[in-house]
Amino acid sequence: MTAAAIALIGPMGAGKTSVGRRLAKHLDRRFVDTDAVIAAEHGPVPHLFATVGEGAFRAIERAVVHRELLTGGVVALGGGAVLDEATRADLADCTVVLLLVSEEAVAARLDGGKRPLLTDGIASWRRIAAEREPVYRGLADVVVDTSRRPMTTIAAELAAQLQEVAR
Repeated sequence: MTAAAIALIGPMGAGKTSVGRRLAKHLDRRFVDTDAVIAAEHGPVPHLFATVGEGAFRAIERAVVHRELLTGGVVALGGGAVLDEATRADLADCTVVLLLVSEEAVAARLDGGKRPLLTDGIASWRRIAAEREPVYRGLADVVVDTSRRPMTTIAAELAAQLQEVAR
């Protein structure tokens, strides 16, 4: 039987991929970033948003997230993946880690132009993060702030915490 996946959720720029890679190594699990899988299978996310629209992108995202959560690995979800009701249901079978980040810290992490929903930069991020935060918090088993500590430290502490809970 495959172990339940560890799902990393949170706003854009919170460090889901950075923490996820390191966490997977600590736990000796496979790591997958669903945005990277989508890009490999369907093309770059900004291109998808521009050519097929957000609705079609979300349907693709839903299918990829569902498939990857079944693997039992460490899975970093795109910031908006939790908006899908079926994805939220899938997350009930996972350990869900919410990564949060302050506005000040995320401003340095956002890579201009690569995130299709950030049309107004930090103002868009602030609005989207505030809208989604209740959903994120409702799904989270563990909450970690990534604003001011190295991702390596965060991943090591999170791995220790998750291993302790599993005992």
